[in-house]
Amino acid sequence: MTQKNLLSRISIDPNICFGKPCIRGHRIWVSLILDFLASGMTIDEILEDYPSLEPDDILACLTYWRDIGL
Repeated sequence: MTQKNLLSRISIDPNICFGKPCIRGHRIWVSLILDFLASGMTIDEILEDYPSLEPDDILACLTYWRDIGL
């Protein structure tokens, strides 16, 4: 999956979650996923806790952090 495709999974809408970057179609903040990863959770553990997410959603959060920053 390309960087552009991954970043298209992230949305910013001032009317949703106070305009914080979220995973498209969800009210799950990018920063929340990054905090989970920083605390030692694995991608599989996150996906288990949030079954509506896909592995590429997690990669999109990492790509957003790497390329855009928070």
